[in-house]
Amino acid sequence: MHFTVSYEPAPDEVTRALFQGLRRQLKPIFLLMPVVLVAAGLVCLLVEAIAPGIAMLVSAAVAPFVMSWATRRIARRQVALICRPTTLVMTDDGYETRTDQSTTMMRWSMFGEIVTTPEFWLFFANRQFVAFLPQKAFDSEQRAALGSFLAARQHAGAA
Repeated sequence: MHFTVSYEPAPDEVTRALFQGLRRQLKPIFLLMPVVLVAAGLVCLLVEAIAPGIAMLVSAAVAPFVMSWATRRIARRQVALICRPTTLVMTDDGYETRTDQSTTMMRWSMFGEIVTTPEFWLFFANRQFVAFLPQKAFDSEQRAALGSFLAARQHAGAA
C-alpha cells in the first residue's frame, strides 16, 4: 500500500473525531465518577451529613454533562492546530502527515487498538487516544484498501 492524499479537515469534523477518541479513552471515568459520587452521597446521608450528601447526589446527576462539556472544550482547543491543509502519505509501515507547520510519522505498530467509526479511524496506544484519520479524506478505493489493511492489523494484534 502506498498512496498520498491532500486534505483540509473542517473544524467540526476535527472536534467530532477528538471528542469520540477522548470519550472512548475516558469511558471508565465517565462511568465510575457518578457511581462514586452516589456512593459517597449515600454514605453522607447515612451519617446524617445531609447537605454534603445531597450535593454529591446532585453532582452525580450533573457529572456526565459536565464531563462531556469539558471533553468537547478540550477538543475545540486543538482545532486550530489540526485544521490546516494536510498531506497524508499512507504506506505499509505507517503514515505521515505534513502541514505548513509540522510533519509527523506514525508507525502502525505503535497502535494497540484501531477503532473504525462511520467517519474516522481512531488510533489508541496504551489505551490513550493518539491520532485519527478522516475516512472522507480518501476516495472509495483508498478507503477500502486502508480499511482492509487496518482491520487485518487489528485482528493480527488481537491474536
